[in-house]
Amino acid sequence: MWGVFSPAGADDQSHDVELQTQINEDNEQALNTLLWGLFDNTSDVSWQHKALCAQTDPEAFFPEKGGSTKDAKRVCAHCEVRDQCLAWAIEHDERFGIWGGLSERERRKYKRDHGLTRMREQA
Repeated sequence: MWGVFSPAGADDQSHDVELQTQINEDNEQALNTLLWGLFDNTSDVSWQHKALCAQTDPEAFFPEKGGSTKDAKRVCAHCEVRDQCLAWAIEHDERFGIWGGLSERERRKYKRDHGLTRMREQA
């Protein structure tokens, strides 16, 4: 008969905590994917030492959901290995971050527009 009293905004706070936890888990997964990709010895990654992103804040390349990608894309626009970076991301079906100047959504569209399938499925 009597309900549990919860202060105004308590549900919002718990939702915010859940959302932040999910964001943290997504960021951790993105970092793990990046690190394992760097140590994948099945492809040539010699271009990576020339990448401008290696000299900047990595968080710019892995923005939170809805965050700006403008700074990362600005760096990519001037990077001499942009094409190799994009090719690597497409080949490895990279799902997080900005690679070769494109977001994950933009890479999916690029693959659709160019008739590419998941490269790992072809191997």
